[in-house]
Amino acid sequence: MGDRDADKQLCRDYFDAFRRADEAWWAAHVSPDFVRHDPGLPFAVRGPAGLRQLADALLPGIPDMELPIEDVVAEDGKVLVRLRVVGTHGGDLMGIPATGRRIDIAVMDLFHVRDGMLVEHWALLDGLTMLKQLGVTAI
Repeated sequence: MGDRDADKQLCRDYFDAFRRADEAWWAAHVSPDFVRHDPGLPFAVRGPAGLRQLADALLPGIPDMELPIEDVVAEDGKVLVRLRVVGTHGGDLMGIPATGRRIDIAVMDLFHVRDGMLVEHWALLDGLTMLKQLGVTAI
């Protein structure tokens, strides 16, 4: 398996580990200097501890979360993953009380991989569609 294939698999595995809140996986594959750039979050995500904070903020709100991956493209240590977040809003989600509604939103994640470790992540998700699906906004 070439570097690109290994980098792509690492990023696929990241999403499985995130759904499991797998701290052992994070410790083994996420740099202590890891940074997630995410304009939709009210807190910084840095290193494995930041991923724990992110999981604690998101997973209770969508307890049946699925992350179907639609495309993975890799070049020069960068991996772009196009996926969806699918699930039921069953708990508090970033301050929005449970609605019981289904969400299905588009996400684009760009990862930087160095020496087999995730070192940086740029995340963009369709927050407006999510708010519409939750009934929070009609815009």
